[in-house]
Amino acid sequence: MSDAQWLEQVAWDGRGLVPAVAQEADTGEVLMHAFMDRDALTATVRNGLATYWSRSRGAPWCKGETSGHYQVVEEIRLDCDNDTILLRVRQSGPACHTGQRNCFFQRLEGGEWRGVAPAPGCQEEGE
Repeated sequence: MSDAQWLEQVAWDGRGLVPAVAQEADTGEVLMHAFMDRDALTATVRNGLATYWSRSRGAPWCKGETSGHYQVVEEIRLDCDNDTILLRVRQSGPACHTGQRNCFFQRLEGGEWRGVAPAPGCQEEGE
């Protein structure tokens, strides 16, 4: 199947983007959520490193290009509606720009978001 064929099977939104969820391949831990455009998804497939579309910068970015915390892609899946990508990755270092292992370290408690770590399924360094 050519790039054009499999890329057209993705249900891109009106901005040409699709949500992407990164999940640790070994543990199933959900690491982060971002968006991809056609070029980012194509780059991810070609180079094996998770590449996303930055809505704030209006440009693609390879996860880890500045931090060194790359996501090596083991598997790419498309959900049943063809509108969300799942990247099963091997994460080096923290996935979150805040330095947390994953981006889901805030929990709603009593009507307020509270920082808690680690998220379920996540192990602290050294465990």
